[in-house]
Amino acid sequence: MTSSAASSGPGAPGLDIPAVAVAPGDIATTTLTVRNDSDIVEAYSLEVVGDCGSWTTVEPARVSLYPGTSEMVTIRLAPPRSPEIRAGDMPLGVRVLPTEHPESVRVLETTVHIEAFHELQTELAPRRRRGWLRGRYKLAVRNLGNTPVQVGFTPGQAGEELGFTFSPAEPKLEPGESAEAGLRVRTAKPVWFGAPVVWPFTLDTAEKGDQEEEAAARWDEPAARPPLDAEFVQIPIFPRWLLILLAALLALLIAWFALVRPAVKSAAKEAAEEAVQPRPTPAGEQTPGADADGGSSAGPGGGQESGAPSGSGGGGTSGEDGTSVGGGAQSSQTIDVQLAAGETKTGTYKVPKGSVFGVTDIVVANFQGDEGVLTISFGDRKITTIALETFRNQDYHWVTPIKIPENDTVTIEVTCAKPGTPATGRQAQGCHEVLNVSGVLSRTTQ
Repeated sequence: MTSSAASSGPGAPGLDIPAVAVAPGDIATTTLTVRNDSDIVEAYSLEVVGDCGSWTTVEPARVSLYPGTSEMVTIRLAPPRSPEIRAGDMPLGVRVLPTEHPESVRVLETTVHIEAFHELQTELAPRRRRGWLRGRYKLAVRNLGNTPVQVGFTPGQAGEELGFTFSPAEPKLEPGESAEAGLRVRTAKPVWFGAPVVWPFTLDTAEKGDQEEEAAARWDEPAARPPLDAEFVQIPIFPRWLLILLAALLALLIAWFALVRPAVKSAAKEAAEEAVQPRPTPAGEQTPGADADGGSSAGPGGGQESGAPSGSGGGGTSGEDGTSVGGGAQSSQTIDVQLAAGETKTGTYKVPKGSVFGVTDIVVANFQGDEGVLTISFGDRKITTIALETFRNQDYHWVTPIKIPENDTVTIEVTCAKPGTPATGRQAQGCHEVLNVSGVLSRTTQ
């Protein structure tokens, strides 16, 4: 295709560019005749300008003409198949620059019609979903064409066991735009027992309305695309292992009521009957103080034998030194010792005259966390020596009381090495230890 135009000045070329149509991904060419209407030899540089410049070339890009001669050049258009190349009309310009007369530069323009193409890319994730009644999937759709499209989804299944819901149902996409849609697949009824049921289905993505008809009319852009394959695996409400477990528990329950429970009940009844039966007393094992006829050998009135010692009304016992210890009462005494760092100090409790202190429990409190040594003594007997930094509260207990006679003392001797830090968080000025001693304080009689 060639045409010419009148010269506009010295060195100006006569040229014109016809309109051209091209489809993205294809190549289209057109020709342009350059004529030298000047009276000198002129060289012309040709360059494509405008939005088409990145994918349009001129061959050759430079021509040299004698006066009154012309030459045909080829303009090659190769737009890529990309959403960035929108369908519609685009301006194309070719700048012609004379070498001898650069002031006569001209830009020739024409229109390039970009044809539309349609291409959708769809991904479904996951392809396999498990559930009791429904499963959820995600659809990622991208418009790789160069025109806006409205997308529709068409599910397919051999039977009518599944229902399909899309959200959004028909998204609209600009060229190069992506969107996500949710797909929910549901079944009409659950599977209570047995093996999982696999429901295969397909999913087709197509353009809606006029775009679908336009795409179907083009032989190189079919509306039907390969559908996506997917599966929904419907799992039973009660798995097989649960049925086996329930059957085993039922068998154990039947065995219990049929076999074990009667035997246990019978054994328990026999044991109860045996417990309530009277036991005969063997010969020679009569109760002390009773004769063979069951009578008492005690004196008149059922009293003690003559010469037997009579117990005191308080239930007391006889001591080793001949003194009698009367019935006592619980007693608790506290010894509080406070001293400065580097000092040794003693605290005592003296057993009252005429009494015996049977010690059963002692509690030592080092509530400040002091450091040093503490020694506990009952009279002349040393009970224990402990390091203060090893405890905060310490207690000792005796089943058989330790007896401390009258006028003897319970003594604690404390050596303060370093005062501790109480709960207030500030280090104390001195050590502070407390001993509590508990037991039975009994009176003594000669």
